[in-house]
Order: sequence, then structure tokens, then C-alpha cells
Amino acid sequence: MSRATLILLCLAAGLLVGVGAGAWSPGVADGAVTIARPVGTLWLNGLQMTVIPLVVTLLITGVTATAQAAQAGRIAARAILTFLTLVTLTATMAALVTPLLLHLLPIPRGAAEALRGALGHAEPVTAPPPMAEFVTGIVPTNIFAAATNNALLSLILFTLAFAFAITRIEGEGRETLLRVFTAIRDAMLVLIGWVLWLAPLGVFALAFVVGATAGGGAFRALAHYITIIASIGVIVILMAYGVAALAARVPVGRFVRGLAPAQAVAISTQSSLASLPAMIEGAKAMRIAPATAGLVLPMAVAMFRATQPAMNVAVALYIADWFGIVPNMAAVVAAGVVAILCSLGSASLPAQITFFASIAPVCVALGVPAAPLGLLIAVETIPDIFRTLGNVSMDLAATATVARMSRTIDEDAR
Repeated sequence: MSRATLILLCLAAGLLVGVGAGAWSPGVADGAVTIARPVGTLWLNGLQMTVIPLVVTLLITGVTATAQAAQAGRIAARAILTFLTLVTLTATMAALVTPLLLHLLPIPRGAAEALRGALGHAEPVTAPPPMAEFVTGIVPTNIFAAATNNALLSLILFTLAFAFAITRIEGEGRETLLRVFTAIRDAMLVLIGWVLWLAPLGVFALAFVVGATAGGGAFRALAHYITIIASIGVIVILMAYGVAALAARVPVGRFVRGLAPAQAVAISTQSSLASLPAMIEGAKAMRIAPATAGLVLPMAVAMFRATQPAMNVAVALYIADWFGIVPNMAAVVAAGVVAILCSLGSASLPAQITFFASIAPVCVALGVPAAPLGLLIAVETIPDIFRTLGNVSMDLAATATVARMSRTIDEDAR
């Protein structure tokens, strides 16, 4: 049994036991909640303590790897520019579409109120700042104070500038710094792996509290969450067809035929890496030069996840609506920028690590609590299918676009 499946089963078991205990004996359920709540909170704190060092080290190693790849030639540079453009488009789409979806299909209010009561300790991080304060606060006067005060956009922008500065220093110093930050990153991944090893216990405790407090409405709320987040993934998939048709000028029928085998592998494995051989074959069907596909597709798998910024912004906006928080434009912009930047370094990580490490900073930037992520990570197995489908679809669309820009696609074989 995979760990994701085990966590999902623990979520279901915790909810069922909590709902049953609350219906059978409210007094006993209240007593059990006083035990389970600290257990779940401790596990959440364990996850959150890894966020800042993990994000900083991932961003530094990811940006330096991206900068080195961009120096490999014009096709590599075009690929990186295409990747950044597409993640910006998908993140913007999510920021605009998610509120619309929540308006058309609102969260079941009874369930939302019950869940807020169950996660009552999860208060908003900070109130969204006015636009003028947001702009002037982008550049931190004290980077350590920014980390302490959860000013993650300022911290990430400093880290981004620091990472680019590393690429400009002499070779020996650059390699030394990269080895240090790579070692810290690897140590943090081991640490978060230990925390995730306890995920079944932590998720069961959180789910029990939610089930005992919110009752059966918790199931409706989680089903609604899956529907909204998966819908953003579906839109990203549709955008991939549009990119292929408009930017790469690949006929839709040819793109569908070339993409279908890779999508089948993506559904069965939930892995972009496992889908790479099928994507390479699909690129051949689209008349993309093997040299271009052989360079761009591995780069896409290693550093490009089109759905990550979009669906992460959607998760943060969903939590905001869940807790009745109305973020202003500055907070939404900050969340989008943080989501894009965090995606640079986390593309090759396991889904469970990526989920928390890349969404928690977005929640902080938006001014919403990150504590619900401990519950939502348990149902990520279902949205992750759409994440992988969107990533694979956009990988091929981006490769076709780069091929057209580089004139390495056979336009006459249509």
C-alpha cells in the first residue's frame, strides 16, 4: 500500500470514528478531542517548521540549476522562457477563475462553519496589507525579521536575488555555496520525510477532531474541495490544447493523438517522469525534431510543473473562502508570485512534500491559515491525478512551442 493511500484511509477512518463517537456519546467524543487535537497540532507544527529552510534551499538550488540550463544554448533558454510564461498564465487563470467557481458553486456553508469550528486554532496569519504597504514592503530591511514575521514574498525575492548572485561568482566559491545549500536541502528533505512518516497518525488525529466536531458535513466539504481544485487542473489541461494549437500551430487532432499515450501513463502512475518515454514518442508523432524533444522534454519534467502554481493558488483561495477571508489585490498578487517562484525548486519532489512546502508559503502570502493543509494533504491523491495530467499535457505543448520558435518542427507534414 502506498503512503498516499494509507493517509487517505486514515483520513476516512478518522472522520468515520469521529462522526460515530460524536453521535454515540458527545461527552466521550469531547474527551477524545482534547487528546487528539494536540497530537494533530504537533504534527502540523512539525510540517510548518520545515517550510522556510526548505523553500530557501529549494529556490537557491532550483534557480542555479535553471540558470545553468539556460546557458546550454538558445533552445534551452527559449524553453525556460516558455516555461515561465506558461506558469504565469496558469497562475493568473487560477487567481481569476477560482473565485468565480466558488461563487457559482459555493462551499456548503453549514459544513464550512463546522470545519472552521473544528479547526478553530487556525487563525489567519496576518491581515492583507494595503497596496502601498505591500509595494514598499517587498524589499526587506532585515531578512531575518522577514523570515521571523512570515514575510515570505520578501524572503523569497531576496533568496531569488541571492541565487542569481551565486551564479555570477567564481567557480570554486559558487560550487562551495551550492554544495552547502544542497546539503541543507537534502537534510531538510530527510527531516520532512520523518514528519510525513507520522502523517497517518497526524491525519487520523486531525480527521477525528473534524469528524467529532463537524459531523458528516466534513465529507461534503472535502468532496466540494476536490471538485473545485480538480476543475482548475482540467482548465490547465484545456489550456495545453490551446497552446499547442495557437502558439505551436500543431493541428488539434495530431496533438490529441500524440498526447493520449502519455496521458494514459500519467493517470496510472501520477508521475511526469514515468510519462517521459510516452511523451518522447508523442513528440515524434507531432513531427518535432528528436534533438529538440530530447533536450526540452527532460528539462520540462525536471523543472516545469504547469499545474503547480495554478492549483496551489486555488487551494489558498479556497481556504480563504472557507474561513471567510476576502484578500485584497495585493495579497492575491503576492500569492501568485510566491506560487510561481516556489514552483522553480520543487518540481522534482514527491507530491506530498511538494504539496505542503509549496502551498504553505502561498497561504502565508495570501494571509490565510496553513493549518487546513494537514487535512487537505490526505485527499491530494485525487487532485494529483489532474496535476499530473496537466503537467504532461503542458510539457508536450511547451515542447511543441519551443520547436516552432526554433524552427525544428515539420510544418509541412500536417
